[in-house]
Amino acid sequence: MSEPKQLFSASLAKDAVYKTGLRSFMEYRDLGIEHATHGKFRAHTIRIKKDSGSHELHTTGLHQHLCDFQMFYVLNGWIKFTYENHGEHTFTKGIVHNELDCSDDLEVLEIYSPAVHETRVVRQMPETAAAAR
Repeated sequence: MSEPKQLFSASLAKDAVYKTGLRSFMEYRDLGIEHATHGKFRAHTIRIKKDSGSHELHTTGLHQHLCDFQMFYVLNGWIKFTYENHGEHTFTKGIVHNELDCSDDLEVLEIYSPAVHETRVVRQMPETAAAAR
């Protein structure tokens, strides 16, 4: 069985539309590749909403994305993460993590696969839970 042919997709800055998404203090611009890749990938740019207040309040809480691939590229500003078993500033797919802080001018490009996947809230880092036993 062969894979469906991928479609052409173009997303121009002059046509950019940002919408509220997973995080209420961020806005997301879909880059249109979910349809073009038949749901295999999604790409979007994310930025902090202009009216979201002080960036110290922008934390996502511990969570895990159940996906096969995830990457992001900082386009503007900065962001600090902590990752399970890797500490701060380590970018590994599908691992428990928490955004700790970011600049008010943060913008990132994020690409992940599959386009639709589950995100789970995690109560504490697994190594912390194991140490408590």
